Amino acid sequence: MSVELPNIFDRKEVRESIRLALVEDLGDVGGDVTSESLVPPEARAEAHLIAREECVVAGVPVAMEVFLQVNPDLEIEEAVADGAQVKAMTKVLAIKGSARSILMAERTALNFIQRMSGVATITSAYIKAADNPDVDILCTRKTTPLLRPFEKYSVRCGGGVNHRYGLFDAVLIKDNHLASWEHTHGIGVGEAVSAARKKYPDLKIEVEVDTIEQLKESLDARPDWVLLDNMPPPILRECVALCKGICKTEASGGINLDTVRSIAQTGVDAISVGALTHSAPSIDLALDFV
Repeated sequence: MSVELPNIFDRKEVRESIRLALVEDLGDVGGDVTSESLVPPEARAEAHLIAREECVVAGVPVAMEVFLQVNPDLEIEEAVADGAQVKAMTKVLAIKGSARSILMAERTALNFIQRMSGVATITSAYIKAADNPDVDILCTRKTTPLLRPFEKYSVRCGGGVNHRYGLFDAVLIKDNHLASWEHTHGIGVGEAVSAARKKYPDLKIEVEVDTIEQLKESLDARPDWVLLDNMPPPILRECVALCKGICKTEASGGINLDTVRSIAQTGVDAISVGALTHSAPSIDLALDFV
């Protein structure tokens, strides 16, 4: 699979997160007491990072950055690019240089790339199961705290699309917002959309609805998107027809690999799946000295 990926390091927090992950493992003084006990400082080694199961790879630049933060003199050869579908026992990276440095970086590098490849692989599985190139598979904000840039990037590696990054870059009016709005103002969803548009005219405005009646009311205010929550396919089709020419449609709520295809056939523009990030298993990758 060939995917156009952003530069993960465009987000300034990524390198700092890697640094903190190394501090977590090595302590503030940057020590690996086992390697310091057993491995001479002058010892050199070559190691290969191997995918031990079929997967979509994500996190190669991150793993490289881990090794280079430990020791910028390490020689690293990228054998596989992010977004590649690989078979079991595929070499992903080759690292040469200080044996101590390779051992110091090993676990942190693996923790990142195993998690990231897991997210990419499950995203790819949802896209294949949906079997509809006209429907985007979206991630959500259900990410591991402080790992959001890594996980959202990994969704892209798997062929998925990022939803809003956080609470700051798009308006998404959900059920609790509407409950508060209606309690405070005594008016409904359409007015809530209009109020958000007035406050943030340059942002995308999306509103969550769970009934056709609520959808019709929201459409009067012409949101950019509607989130159709926990609706069965026949109702989704009806909602898509109502939204045609007005706004885009996103289906959400309890969607899994068994149901995503039937949802994708309803005509929605996108399907959001929290499981891409909150339930992705780590992929079995390992670092072997050669």
